[in-house]
Amino acid sequence: MQRRSVIGAGLALLGLAGAGGGYALWRRRSGRLPLPALPPLADEAVFLADFTRPLPPPGGPMRVYHIGHSLVGREMPAFLAQMAGHGYESQLGWGTSLREHWEEGLTINGYEAENAHPRFRPAREALASGDYDALVLTEMSSVEDSLRWHATPNYIAEWAKAARAGRPDIRVFLYQSWRNLDTPGGWEAQTTADLQQFWITEFLRRAHAAGSGPVHLIPAGTVLVAAALAAEAGQIPGVPRRQAFFSVSPEGVPDPVHLSDLGAWLVALTHYVVLYHKLPEPLPVDLLRPDGRSFSLAPETASALAERVRAVIAAEPGTGVRL
Repeated sequence: MQRRSVIGAGLALLGLAGAGGGYALWRRRSGRLPLPALPPLADEAVFLADFTRPLPPPGGPMRVYHIGHSLVGREMPAFLAQMAGHGYESQLGWGTSLREHWEEGLTINGYEAENAHPRFRPAREALASGDYDALVLTEMSSVEDSLRWHATPNYIAEWAKAARAGRPDIRVFLYQSWRNLDTPGGWEAQTTADLQQFWITEFLRRAHAAGSGPVHLIPAGTVLVAAALAAEAGQIPGVPRRQAFFSVSPEGVPDPVHLSDLGAWLVALTHYVVLYHKLPEPLPVDLLRPDGRSFSLAPETASALAERVRAVIAAEPGTGVRL
């Protein structure tokens, strides 16, 4: 199915195929390519001029390409496509860094399994085609490891430049993910602090110095925190706690990082508002999963969650959106 090989599904059972921690250490030891030096921080004024410049709203449904891992998954892009009526393709892996997607000499763990679906298209081929209006990148959620061992800003820049070589007017976005629920120091506090420290400053500002051009932000991690705190304050009808946004294994074991259908809906809505500069009308409350099963949401729940999405995006100038 291209050049990648699967190292072993057993890593997932050991907790190593997740978005950080021991997995990142395993990948560092297995990779043999030299790691490029990080670019410097771009001049702040020059960076902010691009980062905070509003984009014009698109004229209609776009075609979107996603590069990432299981925090993109299959459900979220499928929900987003139904909300927008747009086309999309993706390339995914298990806990995969942008470096591993880019470098031919590195393995994308889980490549065959994660891309065994009709929406897969090899990333380089896809972007070279010029078929896409928007590229959405994300990085492994262990942000310290991704910066230290995977040179994240360098590869944001590489993917952005490749996308614009195929289509100069493509819009490029970085999808902010989140920490594990059991993160020391608190999931919400660490996810919130990471936005400025890592996703904006260390990733996007350094990527700008490496020639990425404008890359805007999809603040999904920040939205997820806002929704979880609102739920636990009794402000989201039918959603009593943060775990509702995260999946549970068939054996009933809570997953600390991967999304439930509700979480996928919320993150898809966040993508929609950033991409299309508005909330969908009416709010989509009946969607289909990629496997054909239905997902439904009470209108009052959807409305309360949509307000959190709108508020976060309205307060973040780096999205390219002015609500």
